[in-house]
Amino acid sequence: MSEERKRTQVADVDRSLYDFTKSEEGYERYDDGLTPEIVRAISAKKDEPEWMLEMRLRALELYHARPMAENWGPSIAGLDLDHISTYVSPKTKQAKSWDDVPADIKDTFERLGIPEAERESLAGVGAQYDSEIVYHNMREEVAEQGVIYTTIEDALHDPQWEPVVHEYFGTLIPPTDHKFAALHYAVWSGGSFVYVPAGVTLPYPLQSYFRLNAAGAGQFEHTLIIVEPGADLHFIEGCSAPKYYEANLHAGAVELFVKDGARLRYSTIENWSKNMYNLNTKRATIGADSKMEWVSGSFGSHVSYLYPTTIMAGDRSTCEFTGITFAGATQDLDTGCKVIMNGADTTASVSTKSISKDGGVNTFRSSVVIGRHADRARCSVSCQSLMLDDISRSDTIPAMDVRNATAQVGHEATIGRISDDTVLYLMSRGCSEAEARTLVVNGFANPVSKELPMEYAVEMNNLIKLEMEGAIG
Repeated sequence: MSEERKRTQVADVDRSLYDFTKSEEGYERYDDGLTPEIVRAISAKKDEPEWMLEMRLRALELYHARPMAENWGPSIAGLDLDHISTYVSPKTKQAKSWDDVPADIKDTFERLGIPEAERESLAGVGAQYDSEIVYHNMREEVAEQGVIYTTIEDALHDPQWEPVVHEYFGTLIPPTDHKFAALHYAVWSGGSFVYVPAGVTLPYPLQSYFRLNAAGAGQFEHTLIIVEPGADLHFIEGCSAPKYYEANLHAGAVELFVKDGARLRYSTIENWSKNMYNLNTKRATIGADSKMEWVSGSFGSHVSYLYPTTIMAGDRSTCEFTGITFAGATQDLDTGCKVIMNGADTTASVSTKSISKDGGVNTFRSSVVIGRHADRARCSVSCQSLMLDDISRSDTIPAMDVRNATAQVGHEATIGRISDDTVLYLMSRGCSEAEARTLVVNGFANPVSKELPMEYAVEMNNLIKLEMEGAIG
């Protein structure tokens, strides 16, 4: 039987695809907690310009000064920053050849399918392991078009790109945004810097994959993407971590700048372990006649706060958000999106699906803000929720702030369970009860699955099947 065939059969896939761990022997690990000394040590290790160190120290002050939000969203009481290491790194230099990656790290990414995906369908790949990028490469024909795909650290050491990073970094998501944004800017490490010149269309996606291997640690990568006028980019982000019995933290930041007439599709599959607190912040600003597409799958973490935001600054711009979340036992996923429509003749579409089982909690929050000058803006929000038992929960919390009388806004939400008649019919056609329920869930998720790159669609379907195993007893 082929390996490809094995990957699509539930019986041949187990959770060890993500839950395996590697030894941290010989790794560099900073003390737990958050102090000026730790922040200075991170900055010194990266040999950063003075302005970045100053930004880190200001962000640290903001973090300590800002109280923890209470009575809003899922509890994060189990997250103790005094017992989280903000920097863990394998002692290896960034490699541009896969052969130069240390064997244990290479084995991790090979088991996750990264090199195969790179060879078959990607223009470039960045792989982060704990706090540092360990591998980065891009096709020569893409580089020849003037596309820059590197790490933030490398861009800061390039005289051509350091001023660009300085101009954009931390402007769309400022450290003052919220407490964990301040934390991010104090201790950020790794991530991606992407620059696509005007008029350039990439025939293949770029991909970053983030793997958190260490226990009791945090990952704080920063992604900065600039798509110049008339350019077109598909960027894929993958995340995973093994399961531990102590809290891990993910508090990354994604800043996306899409200029006039440009298009950016940002696809994400987040499969963090169920001891992870995922407090990620993502934000895009788009110009006139531009298009922003979000495709988001959230399948992991103990608690998630994730609301990608699009600021539609230009006239005739378009935003599409397609997302799915799957909350199983011990998971409380608070997700959604925010759209701010400031340009005239703008169009936004939000379509999300959530699945809850074994006591899992899904909360969808949407915020649509239509500004005074957004004449003839049109926005539709659709949220569909499927609960697979009587102990799970799903909530929809929409917010609409409309300040222009010519705008058209619609919202619909449906919450339901799998029909017994549907299960009975499928069983009459030869399916077991478990197979019948899995078929229904896959059909429910299909509109999102078909928007993902093929290898991620397979991954998402496998995750659903794995979660469904044992769902009825």
